[in-house]
Amino acid sequence: MFRRRVVSILNLGSNAALSTISKSAMEALPRKLKKAEKKPWVTSIHELKRRGRVDKQERRVVREVALQPPENGLLVEKLIPVAHQVLASRNQLLACVSRISEDIPIYFCSLCTEVHVGHPPHKIRTCNVSGSQKNKEHTWKRGGVDHVLPVVESFHLYDRLGRAVSHNERLQVDRIPALVELCIQAGVDLPEYPTRRRKFPVYRVAGKLIDFEKRFPKDDFSEKDIESFRSRGTIKKPIGDENHLNLPYDDIKGFAVRGVEAWEILRTGAIQLMQTYGVQTCGYCPELQVGPKGHRVRQCQAFKHQMRDGQHAWQEATIDDLLATVYVWHVRNPHAGDLLVDSLKRYYGKLPAVLELFSQAGAQVGDDYYRMMREDVVVPELDEEKFVV
Repeated sequence: MFRRRVVSILNLGSNAALSTISKSAMEALPRKLKKAEKKPWVTSIHELKRRGRVDKQERRVVREVALQPPENGLLVEKLIPVAHQVLASRNQLLACVSRISEDIPIYFCSLCTEVHVGHPPHKIRTCNVSGSQKNKEHTWKRGGVDHVLPVVESFHLYDRLGRAVSHNERLQVDRIPALVELCIQAGVDLPEYPTRRRKFPVYRVAGKLIDFEKRFPKDDFSEKDIESFRSRGTIKKPIGDENHLNLPYDDIKGFAVRGVEAWEILRTGAIQLMQTYGVQTCGYCPELQVGPKGHRVRQCQAFKHQMRDGQHAWQEATIDDLLATVYVWHVRNPHAGDLLVDSLKRYYGKLPAVLELFSQAGAQVGDDYYRMMREDVVVPELDEEKFVV
């Protein structure tokens, strides 16, 4: 029996096959950037330069240019139901994660950003930050929903086509979850976060936006478009109610299945909204701003921020920037209580933390994540690892 297993490991775990599988699995994951490395461009830099040259030529010609929604300030009608669906899926996802996290523990390292789902936490030595242990093992503490689904905030804009938030206004404008701000700009009306809905389109003349609505003249630079300051302690992340899911409280697998469905709907809908409504991120730090342009708050502390006077290096954001997807090591059999060790880490796969939580609760993860999980790789025992060629 032992020899048969060794032969199986030798066949499935050869250097050529294992390196090919490892490369394929790593391509499915976003590459971890170094501290001084800039995020990759979503659109090619050459294409951005070409667009800049075209815009510069158009600004030289004094003529009126008709814009299409949402550049003209109007909503895209077909995306309004998508925005409502994304916001509803977010509340349902938070409800499922909140319920399952009561039964399946979530751990986070108190020194670095590492997160682990399930018990016991892994022993993979990847904690390489200031103050970490000499053996680079993580210092685990119990976490919660915020470690599986981190909240990425953005300034709430009363007018998405108005002027950018300045540094002096940083304490006067509310910061809300970026996904909620994206849904608001796409057509969701929330009484606590009012936004301007135009009835007449905005035109572009010689590179400048001209607003013909007489009720809101363009030269009005008063603070009408700035929300009154509220204490940040009163701005809470809405946690959905488990009762509206129509599931028994002890049906963990049911919550997991609903959570996977909500995650896929949320992610697909958010990608669809981001293709039309702009979302900007800093190329060096996690700061995010929903809208056609970034804010002017000087709070960046990333690489060479002194050369930018603390301002962010804005570029187009991706779905992982908006959702702040956390990837964790995948546990194949959580009920067995197997411990993930450092010497076998090349055989383990990864998953988004929220999907790993649902997977351990009994839900089936989609085929899109099959390469990340690396279920087709045989994990040897500790005493068999030396036989793998």
